[in-house]
Amino acid sequence: MDGEELMASDLAKTLVEAFSGLTSLKYGRELIVFLISLMPILELRGGLIAAALLGLNGVKSFIICFIGNIIPIPFILWLITPIFDYLKRTKLFSGLVNKLEKKAMSKKEQIEKYEYLGLMLFVGIPLPGTGAWTGCLIAALLNMDKKKAMLYAILGVIMAGIIMMILSFGILDNLIH
Repeated sequence: MDGEELMASDLAKTLVEAFSGLTSLKYGRELIVFLISLMPILELRGGLIAAALLGLNGVKSFIICFIGNIIPIPFILWLITPIFDYLKRTKLFSGLVNKLEKKAMSKKEQIEKYEYLGLMLFVGIPLPGTGAWTGCLIAALLNMDKKKAMLYAILGVIMAGIIMMILSFGILDNLIH
């Protein structure tokens, strides 16, 4: 595991512990995994790590994490630019929004160069600072076609899910042995 994966793993563990009260509910473990998958930074990657920690079935976990990770996509693509434009006109949030935009746009090269394929790879290859949240933010800031961007971001989430299933649930290890 690299530093980012270690951080994601530690954060997922912390959130699993923080949400541990939910495990008493009928589908509490699944709810924890779903909530973690919704969150920026962790997204599907953290959800699958949490699912493995909670002992959930891999296929069921993939579906839960996939749904949790794609829910924010249309909201980011269609609403983030108008929300940012509004917030930039306020004293309280203008600095934060400018900082978020600058950070996101510092990672735009791959998406700008390869367009929709670049977006899919940016979302799909779980590296530090990548994922659906950042990828869709960049796509929105670049004014990419929202329907196409949504399709390619979803394909990227599937790709990331497959990679993370191999890592989180040891599928590769099971195939080798």
